[in-house]
Amino acid sequence: MRILVALALSIASDATFAATQCTSADRSTWQDPDKFQAQLEEQGYTIKKFKVTKGNCYEIYGLDKEGRKVEIYHDPVTGKVVKSEIED
Repeated sequence: MRILVALALSIASDATFAATQCTSADRSTWQDPDKFQAQLEEQGYTIKKFKVTKGNCYEIYGLDKEGRKVEIYHDPVTGKVVKSEIED
């Protein structure tokens, strides 16, 4: 029963985040996606997948400089991390 409750909460949390807006700013104010990815790579990230979410976030899947799997959502205007998940 606990597992089902935890799973339900996890799904609800993911659905809530998916609806979250990173920005409502006009796309002309967003950082260039290629330059943004290059900056992350300079910081030691390996980007395996990059996309723009429905909530207007830059989302990356890849590895951090320690080689851990990451999923990170960024505000495309400021570059600020909105949500980050690291898998050990």
